[in-house]
Amino acid sequence: MIGCAQSAVTRRSEEMKRQHRRFRAAGLHAATAGLKGDVRFDVPLSEYTSFRIGGPADALVEPADLEDLVRLVKQSHEQNVPVFVLGGTNLLVGDKGIRGVVVSLSRFRAIKEEPGSVLYAEAGVGMPTLIGHAIRRSLKGLEWAAGIPGTVGGCVVMNAGTKLGEMKDVVKAVRIVTPTGAVKECQGREIAFGYRRAKLPTGVVAGVWLQLAPGARSELEKTVKDYLRYRRETQPLTLPSAGCVFKNPPNDSAGRVVEASGLKGIRVGDAEVSTKHANFIVNRGNASAKDVLALIRKVQGEVRRKTGVKLELELKLVGQV
Repeated sequence: MIGCAQSAVTRRSEEMKRQHRRFRAAGLHAATAGLKGDVRFDVPLSEYTSFRIGGPADALVEPADLEDLVRLVKQSHEQNVPVFVLGGTNLLVGDKGIRGVVVSLSRFRAIKEEPGSVLYAEAGVGMPTLIGHAIRRSLKGLEWAAGIPGTVGGCVVMNAGTKLGEMKDVVKAVRIVTPTGAVKECQGREIAFGYRRAKLPTGVVAGVWLQLAPGARSELEKTVKDYLRYRRETQPLTLPSAGCVFKNPPNDSAGRVVEASGLKGIRVGDAEVSTKHANFIVNRGNASAKDVLALIRKVQGEVRRKTGVKLELELKLVGQV
């Protein structure tokens, strides 16, 4: 009798799971109905992350334009379907992927020049592309971002930065699509920027106005070239990674603390603390998110035990592990 009861419970559990999947699928199809852009289901996100790690997205959508993005965000909100936007590189996606709609703004690539040394860049513009555009027009202010492979939108959301500067230094205004489908502009002075974060209104960043300044093209090119050389010499740019894993402790460097704890080169599976820069974890081939998280916990524990420093994550964790 006990066996029969357990079997009945199992059947009910499986039926509930099937009903949940059907309900989720119906919501996804309603959220993505009528879009002009590309819509795909169960897409592995490892192809879209700099770590080359990540399980499937329930739906991966590339909106065709702003109107398409507005429709997607509004319909997703109406269906209670969560929306996550790809764009930043400082990201670890769980092995079981991301539920809901994952948005790629790969078609949002326009750059427009405005008076007063202002550039408007759509959120999907890659930072290397934007830097090149600015330098060709003798505009300074973005040199700090040399070597950052993320998008403009992603860099705003995480307030990307290096030792030369941060995104907050040049943001004049941000265009946001709210959950109800409204398009609004948020002035840079209204945004509370912090260390690798920005408190933005709820919604999707569609574009950014950047306040730059006139500069000498030759000097800008030299600054970028020198900083790219520095990054190549000090960071593991030839292996998949998500950039710096930990925030720098007050008046110290996370990389220095990890290296001082003797943790360079330690591994969990194919996840390895870089031998070139100890604040990077690299994917040596087939690392999983589970491997990376186990290595992070190991590093945090050893550093805390040996130095008393509590390392906080700069890396953003999303999805289901």
